[in-house]
Amino acid sequence: MNNLFKKDVPIDWRIYFAIVVFTKLFFPDLSFYSYLAFMISAYQFMLLFYSIGFILPVRYLAGSLMCVQMLVGPALAYNGLDEYQLGFLKMQVHENIYFSYVIPATIMFIIGLRIKFNQNVSDEFININQLKAYVKNNQQTMYSFIVIGFISSVVSPFFGSEIGFVFTLLGSFKFVGLFMIILGDNKLKPISLFVVLASIILSSLGQAMFHDLIIWMLFMGAVFSIKYKPSNYIKLGLALFFIGIAVFIQLLKGDYREATWKEGKEGNVSNFAATTKAKSDKNDLFTLEKLKHSNIRINQGFIITNIMKNVPEKESYANGAELLQILEAAILPRVIAPNKLNAGDRFFFMKWAGFPIAQGTSMGLSSMGDGYINFGKFGGMIFMFFLGLLFSFVISVFYKYSYEYPILYLFPTLVFYYPMRADCELQTILGHLVKSCFLIFVVLKIWKSYFVLKTSTN
Repeated sequence: MNNLFKKDVPIDWRIYFAIVVFTKLFFPDLSFYSYLAFMISAYQFMLLFYSIGFILPVRYLAGSLMCVQMLVGPALAYNGLDEYQLGFLKMQVHENIYFSYVIPATIMFIIGLRIKFNQNVSDEFININQLKAYVKNNQQTMYSFIVIGFISSVVSPFFGSEIGFVFTLLGSFKFVGLFMIILGDNKLKPISLFVVLASIILSSLGQAMFHDLIIWMLFMGAVFSIKYKPSNYIKLGLALFFIGIAVFIQLLKGDYREATWKEGKEGNVSNFAATTKAKSDKNDLFTLEKLKHSNIRINQGFIITNIMKNVPEKESYANGAELLQILEAAILPRVIAPNKLNAGDRFFFMKWAGFPIAQGTSMGLSSMGDGYINFGKFGGMIFMFFLGLLFSFVISVFYKYSYEYPILYLFPTLVFYYPMRADCELQTILGHLVKSCFLIFVVLKIWKSYFVLKTSTN
């Protein structure tokens, strides 16, 4: 394994220390734990910001999402925003109890992510020259990926969960194809960009689920930044614009889901626009109170606190038994394990979280929650380190073989766009990780000759 901090993304420490000082001056009443949570998050966000334009920041994005949902959202809740929530949506334990587990566990996860396994591969660095050479010799591959992605996205709903998941993964190939077009050619092809971006927007509107849209937009921005190398000022402007879009979606998401899921309206652009207009007409779209209520959207900590309140007082620590159920669900197909956990199993969730959720409602215990359920505080911290290490190992394998198969530079986006979500069920995270890696392995084995970089000496 490589040195932990070798070839790290350089950040402007003056800006970071200015944030440290100003936060303390302007918010002197912050507790030690909340202040530490914000500062750890600020450091991780700066790593993500400065990595844009140089690498595909899979590691830094995963760490940043963990900080948002496990540190920032909870810290905001503990410092006033919890009063806008009700019942089990509130933080259930004192912040000292919560953060004494989650802050070290988050740090351990990030350390695991930062450990490199390849001595000669620098993080998510893309060899542009190799990729351009590959694209030049394989013009049909990128368009084939886009076509395969579209067809797979269309047919996936017609299959059961097991086979449908394969088509869902294949549907993400259209993004890999688009990234090849962007990085492999000097000329931008706006039609391809529009078609792929429109597909994820329409899909998100149809399902009223927007996480994939946000993640793929981030990856798309990272790919464009690698090609065009924007200045830090331009990146800052784009970052603020993106944050504005994310906040807008979060504020409107609940009302849009109400219209589509409960009122039966079709999920499309016109109904999204109608929902926006209805909220705007009532002057109820951008309000301070609505922003405060919406903190629950980024606060996964309330579930962790419910787990900590329930375990071990009412449910004993699982001591690995719950993790075995998760691994069975993630790795084994249902034909071999017919009684394995279902995705979004509400009874499984309610057992460990200790509060009821309505039929049709889906919540995830999260990897942080599963670590605590199985191994307690200290064991959960160690578990999070190994989860980060697993992510880093998979990323390192892709970049190790990308010298022979340049297209593999882009595939970590497909593999991790879902597992990097801090709020999701561990069995779904690991299931996506295992199945996507296996699918890519099979594709490479069957069509190996199409993916090898051919040179004059081949």
